[in-house]
Amino acid sequence: MSEALRNLRVLDFSRILAGPFATMQLADFGATVTKVERPGTGDDTRSWGPPYDARGQATYFQAVNRNKDSIVLDLTDKHDLAEARKLATGADVVVENFRPGLMAEFGLDYDQLRPANPGLVYCSITGFGRGPGAELPGYDLLIQALGGLMSVTGVTDGEPQKVGVAVVDVLAGLFAATGILTALHHRNATGEGQRVDIDLLSCLLAGLVNQASAYTSAGEVPTRMGNRHPSIAPYELLSCADGDLVLAVGNNRQFTALCDVLGAPHLADDPRFATNSARVQHRDRLRAELERRLVSGTAAGWAAALARVRVPAGTVNDIAGAFDLATGLGLDPLVELPREDGGAVSLCRNPINLSSTPAVYRSAPPLLPGTKNR
Repeated sequence: MSEALRNLRVLDFSRILAGPFATMQLADFGATVTKVERPGTGDDTRSWGPPYDARGQATYFQAVNRNKDSIVLDLTDKHDLAEARKLATGADVVVENFRPGLMAEFGLDYDQLRPANPGLVYCSITGFGRGPGAELPGYDLLIQALGGLMSVTGVTDGEPQKVGVAVVDVLAGLFAATGILTALHHRNATGEGQRVDIDLLSCLLAGLVNQASAYTSAGEVPTRMGNRHPSIAPYELLSCADGDLVLAVGNNRQFTALCDVLGAPHLADDPRFATNSARVQHRDRLRAELERRLVSGTAAGWAAALARVRVPAGTVNDIAGAFDLATGLGLDPLVELPREDGGAVSLCRNPINLSSTPAVYRSAPPLLPGTKNR
């Protein structure tokens, strides 16, 4: 089968997460991605550990750098800089996430590369854009705080919490990949390249979706609600005899089925619970009614019984349990990639399933040229 992005040449100056995640999406579908790294240290995440794998490689770096080649260039060296410019003028896509203005100092910004490569798609990823926020450092935790995500994450009377993964970087990487592919589609029709600007703050605001529109459309500022949903009930963790049950009841049919399984069909006709709006208004009373019945059984037992009547319910898995679940469901979540030493590394596969041009897995994340370990 052919690769959708075969013959696409990507020069990747980015490091850490958002940019490498975007370029890995392209590499997974056939693009040739050349990762440019600093002498000696390479990408920052090569030293972000523990944990390390059996070869002493940081697992953080491995998460977003498969299917890529790596070269080491010192952009302060005139010979290396000339090589970088040569590669950039021959590339289809350039991706970078340096502080705004730095690539211009090296003559590697979009405006200076465009005359020699008018079809170039040039993606810049920043924390806060290229305007007044250009000098602010764009780390995920900082964006989660300043961008409002931490204000809606965590329990009501607790401290603000970050999400357990660098979700803003992941969002930015996905938006960057979408922007690059959109620009390439335009280039295919016109021959014209363009700049793709991605900033983490805007990506987070867009990713807040319903929490953002509560403010923009209704003037309401959302707050922390723990595991509860601001607009749906019951949609939270509820206590059972041995632990927590996750319930995500999104409509009246599901709620009626839930009440039947719990042996309390009358709750579905109670005016306080008959509609979603009523359930949200009386969520504390509803929780008490449900937990009074749920404590008679185990979370796994209730989850199985509710699944049989198509009510979204489950238990809280750890990461190992999540991969076991996906494997048991036939989703094949893991791929084995060949390493340079003849071994293999196991990584999460790309979740995009294409019938004619599926993702390819050619190589493990590269060692930093000239090194054998971290």
